[in-house]
Amino acid sequence: MTLAVRIIEGSAPGPSLLVTAGVHGDEYEPMAAVRRLAARLDPALLRGRAVLVPVVNEPAFRRASRTAEDGLDLARTCPGRSGGSVTEMIASEISGLIRESDFLIDLHTGGTRYTLGAIAGYMLHPNINLLDTQRRMAKSFGFPLVWGTDPSLQGRTLSVARDAFVPAIYTESGGGGSFNPQRVEPLVQGCLNVMGVLGMLDPPRSTQEPCWLIEDPRPGSGYLQGCHRAPRSGFFDRNGNLKLFDHVRAGEPLGTVHDPLGEAIPVVVEATGLLIGLHTSASVTAGDGLAIVIEMADDAALTVVPSLGEVS
Repeated sequence: MTLAVRIIEGSAPGPSLLVTAGVHGDEYEPMAAVRRLAARLDPALLRGRAVLVPVVNEPAFRRASRTAEDGLDLARTCPGRSGGSVTEMIASEISGLIRESDFLIDLHTGGTRYTLGAIAGYMLHPNINLLDTQRRMAKSFGFPLVWGTDPSLQGRTLSVARDAFVPAIYTESGGGGSFNPQRVEPLVQGCLNVMGVLGMLDPPRSTQEPCWLIEDPRPGSGYLQGCHRAPRSGFFDRNGNLKLFDHVRAGEPLGTVHDPLGEAIPVVVEATGLLIGLHTSASVTAGDGLAIVIEMADDAALTVVPSLGEVS
């Protein structure tokens, strides 16, 4: 495998930033954003080097699928291996680029099956200086939610960055099986904001403060598909009153899952907190995550900065 990479060299020395999209082949807005970012960057104004990979997982993109033909999730396969299956080889290549970089931004959506709120996240790295850099990167992106999570998760681009001591953030925004052009520019602007914070561009005039800053080191935090699992395969009739970034309470109706003849199993919200993701495909398989809620109860393991404003 050989990744399609665009490298933009600045006219002045500075760090090397890797920006990736398309780790999953059904996440389209980030792919467009990285292409637009490449067109927007002026080498005369850039300090350092921007390494841009608009579509990391081209085999999955050609299939309009989350995964390539080997069925492996690239975001669970890093650092991969050069002599392995197609996904393992891609994982090996992108992991090499991460290790060669000074910083990483990895852009995602909810793909064809999920819709996610606008999140800028990072792993809670044990190195305090590196963690502080990741916080600054995530806050500057301009998304409503900044989320620091379990540093022990494996197989991801961010876990490769963690092990290589490369400050890294990821973003999630949108999804649901379509391409929304309005979601592209915020991703481009977010990357430019981060580049300003890193000294690669002049600092942004201002950035939107996050509405929520949540750090949760508990095991499994950040694993988006691990919550509210479907009790059976079938038709998911979601509670249409729920909206992203709603504050929901445990026991609130989430929806029902029907078998082909209509026998229904009710599903309820499992924990009080902030709703950040919803399964938007009507077809579900037993064990699928149906919703993602960040618990916001009084818990010593959870640091929550109260909302600074409302999110529409």
